[in-house]
Amino acid sequence: MQNCTLCPRRCRVNRSKGEKGICGQTAELKVARADLHMWEEPCISGTRGSGAVFFSGCSLHCVFCQNHNIAAGDAGKVITVDRLSEIFLELQEKGANNINLVTAGHFAPQVIAALDKAKAAGLRLPVVYNTGAYEEVDTLRMLEGYVDIYLPDLKYVDNCLSKRYSHAPDYFEKAKAAIEEMVRQTGEMEFAAEPEAGTGNHSRSTEKENSDAENYENGSGIQSSAPGRKIGIREYQERSEQGKTLIMTKGVIVRHLLLPDCVKDSKDVISYLLETYGDRIFISIMNQYTPLPHVAAYPELNRRVAPDEYEEVLDFAIAKGIENGFFQEGGAAEESFIPEFDGKGV
Repeated sequence: MQNCTLCPRRCRVNRSKGEKGICGQTAELKVARADLHMWEEPCISGTRGSGAVFFSGCSLHCVFCQNHNIAAGDAGKVITVDRLSEIFLELQEKGANNINLVTAGHFAPQVIAALDKAKAAGLRLPVVYNTGAYEEVDTLRMLEGYVDIYLPDLKYVDNCLSKRYSHAPDYFEKAKAAIEEMVRQTGEMEFAAEPEAGTGNHSRSTEKENSDAENYENGSGIQSSAPGRKIGIREYQERSEQGKTLIMTKGVIVRHLLLPDCVKDSKDVISYLLETYGDRIFISIMNQYTPLPHVAAYPELNRRVAPDEYEEVLDFAIAKGIENGFFQEGGAAEESFIPEFDGKGV
């Protein structure tokens, strides 16, 4: 924190003395929300919800960011490492399927310390690292053994797009290396049956949350086996018609959010992932892009993705032989996917 190089921006500011780099944060932990989240991929949220902790600040600052209030650091509350460890345990008590660290890279040392404390106090849930993938490999190596599931984006292959929309002409180079490290750490994907409602602590999701979660379709099906038993990807696929729920306990899901007028780059992203990783990862192809007021300076982004654009990308992925994938149906592009960053659970 005294010469910060945690992210590829490598600002080298002294955050321990209150200086802020591009992430907009000092060494003080700042969290905007901690609650059960129903809007991740089905094998992350399940029916009980993912224990999402939204950290304030971001080193990427995409112009179309759906969480811009926290990315800019405007929302959030300063907390201690001890409080963060308590939040992890509280989410476990609520029945969360996992602890979901959302944009936490610029707080990696503090997160590690909080996980150590929480595990010593009984935390037993898988840990998800939810990131835009603009990460330093050295920082990811600090997290080895702490993170069970990586949930990165792969936003672009085209450096012109990443420069225009994320101020990061080196995005693909850095994200490519980061995802390679994530796959190395996790190895083969594993799953386990989600506990039945009423076993352990469980918070029932609202009808609205369930409706939003159902916008995801799963290419292989999310299925169940005996509680506690680890399931590999083959058994996961074989049980695709049984209609029960499996939760990922280890592995990588790479997300790609389709942007307006960016079909070609989306195809390049999918080609790269399939050719590089095949069926070792899941690919989540999303159409939930929502044009918010702060994209007014980018007219090409000031609309939703057209249905034919999304269908063209899905058809391409199928033609390329995608086996492990998620896609979104219907009205996924809604602000309901954007939670209130009101300090809930913090």
